[in-house]
Amino acid sequence: MADDLDFLGVIEHEVRADPTNLALREDFVTLLLGSDPDRAAHELDEFEAAGADPARVRVLRARLMAARMRKGEPLTPAAPTPEPTPVPAPSDADPDTDPDDPVTVDNRWDTQRPRITLADVAGLHEVKQHLDLTFLAPLRNPELAAAFGQRPGGSLLMCGPPGCGKTFLAKAIAGDLGASFMHVTLADLLSQWLGESEKAIQSVFRHARAASPCVIFLDEFDALGGRRTSGGGGSKATRMMLTQLLEELDGVASDNDGVYFLTATNRPWDIDPALRRPGRIDKTVLVLPPDAPARAGILAGALRGKPAEVDVHAVAAATDGFSGADIAQLAKASLQQSMSASMAAGAIVPVTTEAALAVAQTITPSTATWFDQVAPVLEYGVDDGTFDQLRAYRVKHGMR
Repeated sequence: MADDLDFLGVIEHEVRADPTNLALREDFVTLLLGSDPDRAAHELDEFEAAGADPARVRVLRARLMAARMRKGEPLTPAAPTPEPTPVPAPSDADPDTDPDDPVTVDNRWDTQRPRITLADVAGLHEVKQHLDLTFLAPLRNPELAAAFGQRPGGSLLMCGPPGCGKTFLAKAIAGDLGASFMHVTLADLLSQWLGESEKAIQSVFRHARAASPCVIFLDEFDALGGRRTSGGGGSKATRMMLTQLLEELDGVASDNDGVYFLTATNRPWDIDPALRRPGRIDKTVLVLPPDAPARAGILAGALRGKPAEVDVHAVAAATDGFSGADIAQLAKASLQQSMSASMAAGAIVPVTTEAALAVAQTITPSTATWFDQVAPVLEYGVDDGTFDQLRAYRVKHGMR
């Protein structure tokens, strides 16, 4: 416990020293969720005030509610089911979906047809090969699968450091399958009313079946699918939600043909073992920091159409360990610097390779904290083979 407090103290000191480091602030909030939800709530307010992505703030607030439920804080008594809130139609500016091909199953849950596929994912050859062998190949050949008694549908857990493209991969999988895509967040499911969260889970699967073939994608899965514990009312509420999810995955009341359940988590070691048994979420893919071709592709995409003269492969070679989000931040900072230089010069000053490399030197990979967290899991935790690829990555990169 003392070591945990010392570690939190170190992180807090770094946050106070660099209050604009949003990635570090988010890591600090995540660490506090398990030990001190009240303090996490305060830091989350600070994180939001510092200019954090609203989507990340919503997810963290949902995780905060789940953490408080697990602490046994009292919940408000049951109330009548509220009327569903209409979900706005997808923006025409969304580059990952086809605005001319929306599929709306009702006014509560919205699905879209992604037009990206795994062919649009730069690099990540091992990840794509693993996906193809263990998940996609049988689904692309339904007649052959049927001959061997395999039914369309399935579940997949994507795990790895934050910012490495798990959401993008989920959309690409849906695109490869020609399926609808339903992005569900924990905030969509949690409710202050007893029983409403279970109804929301039922609703998600009911509407996915109506829109099949359909991919359900649930991010931050550890907040919902975490290990069940005995204890107070909050733990009971969490167990009820997880039990409802297990019933839906097992197809107790309905047929799940054509429904694909994809989840993502940064903490795979926290997932309840009941969810990992055969027939449920029994397939796993580890999404680690992008390789050099992927980093070059991400940087090229971020600079496309901008005043830039950058050797993206040279920059990719110098950014080993960077997440996709880190590369995007590198491009953003480089463009901001060139814009300032252009304003001072009164003419366009393009981003150069040297300038991008200089910016890269100022960025600490956001994945470093995650690798620190996973080290004791690899050393002392129970491994069913999920972390073999992670062990190989650590050896290759000289990590202990």
